Amino acid sequence: MSEHIHHEHHGHDHRHDVSSIKKGRLLFVIAFNFIIAFAEVIGGILSGSLSLVSDAIHNLSDTASIILSYVSIKISEKPKNKIKTYGYKRANILSAFINSASLIGIALFLIVEAIRRFSGSTKIVGNIVIIVAIIGLLGNLFSVILLKKGAKESINIKSTYLHLLSDALTSIAVIISGIIIKYTGIYWIDPILTILINTVILKSSYSVLKESINILMQSTPVDIDLDELNSTLKGITEVKEIHHMHVWRLDENNIVFEGHVQVDDMLISDTLAISARIQHILGEHFKINHTVIQFESAVCQAESCKI
Repeated sequence: MSEHIHHEHHGHDHRHDVSSIKKGRLLFVIAFNFIIAFAEVIGGILSGSLSLVSDAIHNLSDTASIILSYVSIKISEKPKNKIKTYGYKRANILSAFINSASLIGIALFLIVEAIRRFSGSTKIVGNIVIIVAIIGLLGNLFSVILLKKGAKESINIKSTYLHLLSDALTSIAVIISGIIIKYTGIYWIDPILTILINTVILKSSYSVLKESINILMQSTPVDIDLDELNSTLKGITEVKEIHHMHVWRLDENNIVFEGHVQVDDMLISDTLAISARIQHILGEHFKINHTVIQFESAVCQAESCKI
């Protein structure tokens, strides 16, 4: 008969949480980006510049993504309950997924529009493009500076940060485009820059989308080798076998381990020391801060041990 014992260890990560980002900054960036986007839409229509309209659309998507980030931060701070036993931490991951997916969709749309522009002969007013793009650049750079620290600590803030950074790069390209158009009359530079800018955006957004999907799908973190983890734990003298092993990320700051550990027949109290050593190894070498260990007696039929 197998002996089933559960030991649960809750580690606490003292790194800054998403909530360490001052919400006032996010609210300021929301208002600021909405104003910039409105100005660029008007400027893009008046000048006939697709790259400027592209920048405006990105700014509008930025505003939506920042609002989503702000809301998800508020939700993630809610305490766990009987329904959400892990709490609401994954609200941030869901926000990152939506933000990066929307940015990819917008980028693809603008690339298609830019390709269509090659067959047209749309005239563009260079002066308007330059002035509005400079305003957009200054605004985006300021917003990027406000969120830079948070981007290193949260995938949610990182997705919003990438939105803003992509807009800053877009604004620089649009300024260059406006100058070239003003002094040379080469209008096709506008769709070319639009394609180049959005290709870069696709690449950066895909990495965030992939990471958020991996977390939502409870994939094993890319920096953890399950075979190495298994062999390391089996290096503990009392551990005979490990099975039903799972490792996944709850969010960007918490990694969970779950496994069945076979030991010789012993008292429940004797397994506490083994559990402590396992938790130490998982935390020290694999940065796992939440463990669920089920001990089983090795004195049993193999089939019943691995139910």
